[in-house]
Amino acid sequence: MDIAARPRAFVRVAGPDARDHLQNMVSNDVDALEVGGACPALLLTAKARLIAPLVVWRRGEDDFLLLTEPELAEAVQVQLVRMRFRARAEIEREEHDSVLVFGGDGIAGDFPGAVELLDSGLEPTMDEEELELRRIEAGVPRWGRELDERVLPAEAGLDRTHVSFTKGCYPGQEPIARLHYRGHVNRSLQVVELDDDTTVERVTSSATRPDGSVVALAYVRT
Repeated sequence: MDIAARPRAFVRVAGPDARDHLQNMVSNDVDALEVGGACPALLLTAKARLIAPLVVWRRGEDDFLLLTEPELAEAVQVQLVRMRFRARAEIEREEHDSVLVFGGDGIAGDFPGAVELLDSGLEPTMDEEELELRRIEAGVPRWGRELDERVLPAEAGLDRTHVSFTKGCYPGQEPIARLHYRGHVNRSLQVVELDDDTTVERVTSSATRPDGSVVALAYVRT
């Protein structure tokens, strides 16, 4: 079992209206989550620009924990509080330790083949370089590398993993749906070998395999 440390920030949303508030705010279908279930989602502006990628974990009937990047916790909390209006939901930060575990049971999130465990006490068996190589080979975008407020979710492939096209309204839904059904992006995030003939627009991350070959994530013109 491979284990890697994963720096995270955590925002709790709990109360009688917690589910409805999150359903109205994030891009994936929170209503569909059973207690113990989780899904990747996005918090977006009205123009579908990224505020934060999230994992929404339903800890209890009216108790949700949002997992996000350490530098995005304040933005997530501020946005959810600002749009709460009369919703009966507490929105506050929590502190936990998180590890990624490849194999086993835990919070199913945004990293293929892995789950997250909180406050497990498990010691990492992988270093940062090993995790970075695995992230790039899996095509998992990272905030500050592949993702920022300028990136459209579809460009990074997040519309395939973080978005429900059957749920109700949320900020950014109209541009997301319009692009999905009527348009196309001009660039897309892809896993590339840096010694191949692919013409890339921008390399965002790269790592060296044990055999010396270099693999990268890059935005490629479509």
